[in-house]
Amino acid sequence: MRLGAGQNTIPIVKNAVLEEKPGGSGIRPGSRGRIAARSARRALASREARHDDAVRRLVEASFALIRETGSLEPRVAAIVERAGLSNQAFYRHFGSKDELLLCVLDEGFRLLAEHLERRLEKATDPEAKIRAWLGGVLAQALDDEAAAATRPFAVSRARLSELFPDEVEEAERDLMGPLRDAIAEAAEHGVVRSADPERDADLLHTLAMGWVQRKLSQRAPPLRDEADHLVDFALAGLRRAPAAGA
Repeated sequence: MRLGAGQNTIPIVKNAVLEEKPGGSGIRPGSRGRIAARSARRALASREARHDDAVRRLVEASFALIRETGSLEPRVAAIVERAGLSNQAFYRHFGSKDELLLCVLDEGFRLLAEHLERRLEKATDPEAKIRAWLGGVLAQALDDEAAAATRPFAVSRARLSELFPDEVEEAERDLMGPLRDAIAEAAEHGVVRSADPERDADLLHTLAMGWVQRKLSQRAPPLRDEADHLVDFALAGLRRAPAAGA
């Protein structure tokens, strides 16, 4: 994940071993250095823990506000109030609200990737893995709780891609990885006839995400049979004969 110039950094402490001259105190030569090193490591760990806790609280507060308001634009004052922190703490870790939004986006992709991974672990064959991946993405619109959390990001994808093109592209490529592997495995076993699993995974990702975005922007809730039809349609496409010269 890339952050801007305002990113908070944790300094790396280099500990030199201090030698005690013979005839001094009863501390063995070099032991003071080891004690100092342990103290420095404890202090660094404590500082990193405080940093991680503050970032976690800011990200969680942002998630909660985005879900409640349906907007990707919660005010910094509202974020720090929900997190129980100060403006100073916010700008100690983030140079701008967009930098925090990138952290929130990164966390959202991580959670979705974990959700898809759990679904694929339960699949027993390559076709089931493809169905599990597609079903997991479509569930972001079908499940009320997931839809509430996903809607602001889905309907604002164009803006997010404009703000963070590299990060969004990389995250989506990572999401497609298990689908690409499942398609390649299914082709190897003769279940589908894909000649290009990478391209097919990209097309199915676009199809599934496009459906989710459209459904989340509509007032009427999507029907599960629509999602099932999309999955069947995608599998039928993968079973087609590759185009000549592919």
